[in-house]
Amino acid sequence: MSERTPCIGGNWKMNTRSADAAALANSVVEMTDRISNVDVVLFPPSIYLQEVASIASGSSVAIGAQDASEHPDGAWTGQISVGMVHDVGCSHLLVGHSERRHGLGESDQLLNSKLRAGLDAGLQVMLCIGETLPQREADKTAAVVVEQVKSDLLGVPREALSGLTIAYEPVWAIGSGLTASPEDAQEVHALVRQTVASLYDVESAHAVRILYGGSVKPDNAADLFAQEDIDGGLIGGASLDPGQFQAIVEAAGQSCRQC
Repeated sequence: MSERTPCIGGNWKMNTRSADAAALANSVVEMTDRISNVDVVLFPPSIYLQEVASIASGSSVAIGAQDASEHPDGAWTGQISVGMVHDVGCSHLLVGHSERRHGLGESDQLLNSKLRAGLDAGLQVMLCIGETLPQREADKTAAVVVEQVKSDLLGVPREALSGLTIAYEPVWAIGSGLTASPEDAQEVHALVRQTVASLYDVESAHAVRILYGGSVKPDNAADLFAQEDIDGGLIGGASLDPGQFQAIVEAAGQSCRQC
């Protein structure tokens, strides 16, 4: 039986206005008052981080930035540093989401630098990995995922793994309505855990939470989260709907292995 506490992340992407963000954050905070066995993290747009972090202050809801620079404070116009993320009340950082990895062409080398900067700043880092549709159709899922894990964790010491969560997001499933079957998702999650074990050790790999992302909905969440190596989800569109998000969090609490 796993001792990993399930985690649900809500990635709001480039959505909401100030009033929407506040209302959504308040709904999630109220909901988590009734659900104590799931870690919930919200990733609002950076311009609303301080406002949402203030609303979540004192609750069990954690707040994270969708991205941050690999550089410290300085002459990097338009970017935000990990120090700034921490300063406005955030505890988490998202690194390598497919929309940055594939959409904006961020390399594994860059993502490794961002991940290490976040960990060094004391942030909990959620690293996103996953294959594209052409890679899947070419039967390269395993090779792609293993290479991403190895490259993105390069130079990360064993003791820093306590601050790491990995989110497997098959790019072809994000926002498409398509979802990997629970069995297919489990197979990749198990491979990710085996890869972490090969880089560090079995005990360390066992402790790392691995989430699934890719069109998770209330009607498929329980089946996905029931898999041995799936420890929750990184939720996109459904995180903007309080009712759907609550149902997914509840599914995680019911189906995931708990501490």
